[in-house]
Amino acid sequence: MGAMRPEILHPLFAAHTSLPGIGPRFAKLLEAATGGPRIVDLLWHLPTGIIDRRAAPPIAAIEPGMLVTVTVRVEAHVPGRNRRQPYKVTVSDESGRMSLVFFHARPDYLERALPVGELRVVSGKAERFGAGLQMTHPDHIGSLEEIERLRAIEPTYPLTAGLSQTVVSKALSTALDRLPVLTEWHDRALMARESWLPWQDAVRSVHRPTSEADLLPTTAARRRIGYDELLANQLALLIVRGRSRGRSGRSIKGDGTLRRKIEAALPYTLTGAQRRSLAEIVADMEQPTRMLRLLQGDVGSGKTIVALLAMLSAVEAGAQAALMAPTEILARQHMVTISKLAVPAGVRVELLTGRDKGRARENLLERLKNGEVDVLIGTHALFQEGVEFKDLALAVVDEQHRFGVHQRLALTEQKAAVDVLVMSATPIPRTLTLTVYGDMDVSRLDEKPPGRRVIDTRTVSLARVDEVIAAVGRKLQQGERVYWVCPLVSESEVLDAAAAEERFHHLQERFGHRVGLAHGKLKAAERDVVMERFKSGEVSLLVATTVIEVGVDVPEATLMVIEHAERFGLAQLHQLRGRVGRGGTESACLLLYAPPLGEAAKARLSILRETDDGFRIAEEDLRLRGAGEILGTKQSGMPQFRVADLAAHADLLPVARDDAQAFLAQDPELKSERGNALRTLLYLFERDAAITLMRSG
Repeated sequence: MGAMRPEILHPLFAAHTSLPGIGPRFAKLLEAATGGPRIVDLLWHLPTGIIDRRAAPPIAAIEPGMLVTVTVRVEAHVPGRNRRQPYKVTVSDESGRMSLVFFHARPDYLERALPVGELRVVSGKAERFGAGLQMTHPDHIGSLEEIERLRAIEPTYPLTAGLSQTVVSKALSTALDRLPVLTEWHDRALMARESWLPWQDAVRSVHRPTSEADLLPTTAARRRIGYDELLANQLALLIVRGRSRGRSGRSIKGDGTLRRKIEAALPYTLTGAQRRSLAEIVADMEQPTRMLRLLQGDVGSGKTIVALLAMLSAVEAGAQAALMAPTEILARQHMVTISKLAVPAGVRVELLTGRDKGRARENLLERLKNGEVDVLIGTHALFQEGVEFKDLALAVVDEQHRFGVHQRLALTEQKAAVDVLVMSATPIPRTLTLTVYGDMDVSRLDEKPPGRRVIDTRTVSLARVDEVIAAVGRKLQQGERVYWVCPLVSESEVLDAAAAEERFHHLQERFGHRVGLAHGKLKAAERDVVMERFKSGEVSLLVATTVIEVGVDVPEATLMVIEHAERFGLAQLHQLRGRVGRGGTESACLLLYAPPLGEAAKARLSILRETDDGFRIAEEDLRLRGAGEILGTKQSGMPQFRVADLAAHADLLPVARDDAQAFLAQDPELKSERGNALRTLLYLFERDAAITLMRSG
């Protein structure tokens, strides 16, 4: 990527070490703080606070604790008697005197910076010490010419250990001086309506706030750069979409015989949302272009049956279908659910996972190639070397967020014209659906099947954990199964695992071998074994981190305990709650929290008690936490926005969508003057995969 990047952007993609004063050590720290090794990463590292150095009283009027910038005459240097004692410099003005104090001082540097008899400007926090005033390690020491610069408002940035504000500010100052003047890619009318500055001026403005208000995402400069990023995202998705759409597919038209058989065998009738979604999918499959559709459904909204009926449409047309799940345990679960319905109707269903080896595997692959398998279920092993379908017409992918735009492309690049249906159990707010799945059409299952019980959700203080453990004991005695979820302690899986292990040992002392443990540090195969034991009932209390969030179906589980629920996002809590209440038995979810609760945490937990509508919960989650948190940095496939704030800039998303659509309709190859400017924008926000795609298409 980046091989064809326009030359004008080269300075921005240079390494941090190309800035004066940034050697390998600081470069590493800057990379940790900004999320990348290049100057452009530094530009997207926005200030979060300000320091106001404009107060400039005479020494006699300084109050202890004040941040001041004062003009003083240097009177004397008083070195400490030994290394442990501070080095002091006495300074004065007409109103009085104070000391500047330095620990571990370098006398030669201080004598150059503060020559006796000269006037200097110093800035920092003044404190009372004994009867006098002192300033320990002034933030700035400068000459009289620098007074205006020192008496300024300084932005402060998020740092990492070992990195100072001074280093970041100096690096940014040089970076901002090097900003190229880029040809404007926005429409003049939009610029005028929003009072937006040209790109380079907006970037400078964002890094030079003059008040707290300038730090908000709602300022014109922040909105301008946020919109740049949203527009780059929408352009890239639409180019990808046009590419997959433009590829000829084929019309897949079943006669409905298998679908009618299966529907008649179901113990319930399909909901209106299921019928509507199925009709949309079938209509797409009948088109001569390729389908790329997302089926979004809340926990337990019946996505699998819709996907099965779509796959049967392909089988009725004499072709094959495949279902890809993110883990082996989920693939096996789909195999059980689907075989139960499809095999009696005469459909040949098989399972292929990474575990299958030797003769059995070869035999299965042979039958697949000869068309003796109608539906193949498995993990990503389905699309590896050596797996050949006779005639694959529909690929269903379960759990979208493990499967980003690049994987979607790889799938649509298959030799044969394959329709793709992606299923996601994570309801996503409509605004995010645009940014994440803008290359796909979307069907939503927004109704619960009849008979799904409401889960009794309660909040309980952690101080009452012993009562909760007693309640768990009662459930286990009644033969029911219980999940106990431990929180993410930090970004570190090691710490998460340690917290889960501690809770596991505590519960094991009480309930013995009936307790199992599953967390992210275990190998996938070990986790699967624990989950299988929980499904079979050999383990009846499962202590886990959020690895159980997605898709595991254990109808006997009736109680979900979530420890430190205040640390989880709303959508995540909703997903976890959806693991219980899958059988006919009354189920409950206990949210354990550590008091006192902050306002935001209070709001999150009370929304969960009020509603079990995943789409409403997702919208609230976006409002309360912002998009970065919801999408989570760990979930691949989600775009990582550097500047755009999806909650604050939500109104700009449809504008970006319409702008990108209208422009691509008139200049699909980005060849015009504005088209070229938009190419630069795609490279600037590293959405260049779309350009590579345009060239190869």
